[in-house]
Parts: sequence; structure tokens; C-alpha cells
Amino acid sequence: MSSVELQKITKRFKYVTALEDVSFMVHDREFFVLLGPTGAGKTSTLRIIAALLKQDSGSVLFDGEVVDGLTPADRDVAFVFQQYSLYPTMTVYDNLAFPLRSPLRKTPEDEIKTKVEHAAEILRISHLLDRKTAKLSGGEMQRVSIGRAIVREPRMFLMDEPLSNLDAKLRESLRVELQHIQKTQRNTTLFVTHDQIEALTMADRIGVLNEGRLIQVGTPVDIYDRPATTF
Repeated sequence: MSSVELQKITKRFKYVTALEDVSFMVHDREFFVLLGPTGAGKTSTLRIIAALLKQDSGSVLFDGEVVDGLTPADRDVAFVFQQYSLYPTMTVYDNLAFPLRSPLRKTPEDEIKTKVEHAAEILRISHLLDRKTAKLSGGEMQRVSIGRAIVREPRMFLMDEPLSNLDAKLRESLRVELQHIQKTQRNTTLFVTHDQIEALTMADRIGVLNEGRLIQVGTPVDIYDRPATTF
């Protein structure tokens, strides 16, 4: 796993400033939550870290080294989206195996099988491996999406509101599971949400983002007891 640091990141879209001089660090193996309302710049932050979007100024560092010139593949981060990025005609097994079958990775099939079965066991979806993803529930599909990230064993996980499309009961259940996975696998995770309860219950530390500016960084206790802003 790796640490990631943003140094004075600014991003503008024509006349709209998405991010203004944003700086923070996610430590190695930390569960860091970026909390803010819609339009705060949360997704832009993730996309810049993943090299899917280029900042206008500032730098991104992994483990203290600037990675601004690296491609998305070379940065080796796993992105879990709000929408389930799955192939509906494939089985759960093949969806999980898909990232490992990339020509760039050339992962042997026996190793793929081991990694897929391990991820499925962690996420409690071993019984679904032969099922087509089109026949899964929303919670099951999101577990498969997370599993696709886990099998890659990336430098870090970027999660863009992965629970927001689920009902309240399922969100609560998956919050607990994600925390357990992160702690047991010791993954560096940057998790984005607009849900304050989600942030306060899941994070090691929270960064509060509003209108493209980072307002506060602290532990859940800091943010709850001494908030710098209310949005």
C-alpha cells in the first residue's frame, strides 16, 4: 500500500473552479473519508489522483514522489464507482477475474482463481461466483464491484460514493463490511461521501470539502465536536 498527498491542487472548468488550492495527505493503510455536498469537488479530487483528470496546478505524490507524469495504469489505483461497472452477461467469477486477464498483467489462470476465490470469501459472495451479474441485487453487485478492486491488489483504493444507491439497511451493513475489509487487508483507502454519518462511523480521519476548498481535516471526534463549518 501507499500514502498519497495532494499539494495545492487547483482545477477549473471554464468559469467554474472545481478545486482551489487543496492540500491533504492520506497515510499508508489509512481509511480517509472526503466529506462534502454535491458539487464540492470530491469526484474531481479522486479523478486527479487516478490520472483520469489533469489538475491546472499543484502536484500529486505517492509515497513522497511526484506522480504527475504517470498514466492511470502506472499509478495503479483501484476506482470503485457509485454505478456498478460490471459486465451483465458475464458471471461473477469472470467479472472478478476480468482485471487480472488484462494483456498488461498476463496473470496465470491458477493465480487468478486463487485471487478471485479469496476476494469472494472476503466479500461473502462465494456462492454467487457462477451467477450472471444481471441477476444480482444492488448490494450483491456492489460487492462484486469492490471485489474487482480487491483482486488487483492496487496501491490504494478510491471509492466514489459506492453505497449511495443502496437502501439504508444495506448501506449500514456494507459500511461495517468495508471497515472490516480495510482493517484486515490494511488497504490505503480514500472514500468519498456526502453522508455525515457514513463519514463519522467509517473514517480514521475526515477531510471536509465545500465549494472546492478543503475546510477542515481531523478525526471523527474533531469534526463532530469542533466543526469548522456546517454545510
